[in-house]
Amino acid sequence: MEEAGRDRTGCENLQRALSECHQRFGPGATRDAACRHLNRALAECLVSFVCPEESEAVRTLCGSGGTRLKRSQCQQAQLSLSVCISSHQPD
Repeated sequence: MEEAGRDRTGCENLQRALSECHQRFGPGATRDAACRHLNRALAECLVSFVCPEESEAVRTLCGSGGTRLKRSQCQQAQLSLSVCISSHQPD
C-alpha cells in the first residue's frame, strides 16, 4: 500500500493500527471484537480509494431509509460498487 515512503491511499494509519491491534490480541473472538472497528474502517478506506464515486454513492443513497425510489437507487449504487470492486480483483 505504501510507495516510496508515502501513503498513496490515505489508509496507512488505519493499516498500522489494525496491525498493532492484531499483535496485542491473539487469534480468536477477543481479537475479532477488539479489532472489528479498525478492520471495518480500513476496509471502507480502501474501498473508497479504489472506487471513490461508487463508494460515495452508496454512502449517500444507503445511509438511511427512504422512498421506494431511494431504496432502488441504493440497490443500484450497491451493485455498481460491487462491480467496481470486482473489476479490481485479480482473475
